[in-house]
Amino acid sequence: MLKTLVYDGGCPFCEAFALRSELKGGIPDLMIRDGRLDDDLRNDLRRRGFNLSQGAVLIDGDQIWHGSEAISVLCSQLKPSDHLLALLNGLFGNSKRASFLYPGLLAARQLALTLKGLPVDPDRA
Repeated sequence: MLKTLVYDGGCPFCEAFALRSELKGGIPDLMIRDGRLDDDLRNDLRRRGFNLSQGAVLIDGDQIWHGSEAISVLCSQLKPSDHLLALLNGLFGNSKRASFLYPGLLAARQLALTLKGLPVDPDRA
């Protein structure tokens, strides 16, 4: 079944992780979508209670994970072909650890977007 990772393409960290996951993550049928550029997708997710400014979204059929849960589920499914994804798999593949570490990712994202002059919330662009 096709899995979709929706990320904030304005964030260089988010984009690097998403692209690397797609190309080297070993997850069949993983599609990545830049939620910052896809207004319809982002609006649909927001209506369903998933705000991209609060984290990435992973969709697998009817199941949707958001934020640390999305990253944890994705990382636990990785079959990494490079060292960075292996590290991320170890750090974020465990949901408790991901929940603890995820606020740091959001802070790094906020800093990166601020330095690029982009709003943290893509809906305010």
